[in-house]
Amino acid sequence: MKWLVLTVGKPALAYARAGRDEYLGRIARFTRIEQITVKASDPARESAELLAKSEGCFRVVLDERGQALTSRQLAAKVQDWHQSSRPVAVILGGADGHDPALTESAGFLWSLGPATLQHELALVVVLEQIYRAHTILAGHPYHRD
Repeated sequence: MKWLVLTVGKPALAYARAGRDEYLGRIARFTRIEQITVKASDPARESAELLAKSEGCFRVVLDERGQALTSRQLAAKVQDWHQSSRPVAVILGGADGHDPALTESAGFLWSLGPATLQHELALVVVLEQIYRAHTILAGHPYHRD
């Protein structure tokens, strides 16, 4: 399985860069993962670039109207996505959200919950949850119920 994590803009906050780097390293023990950024602009242009970079992938788009998942539910989805043999692209928008064309292209809309998160913090949360899902599937003791 290969993951692409597509974001708008590079993390400017030190904690977000540190968290991103920490979890990318941890996830790499289980699977291939790459984080790709696109330049911040307007939502239509950002979405067009995110669509192009995720071509051929199963798209998981972060959206406030998406489905909130427990960590175990996410792990079950990761297992299903792994069996499809397609790369999975997790797409996080910029401060102004996504263009409708991007959300309509999603194979799955994922919500991190009802609160609005700053997009750099959301990136760290997404990476931690991907890591947690892989540890659950591997039977690693990181996750505790």
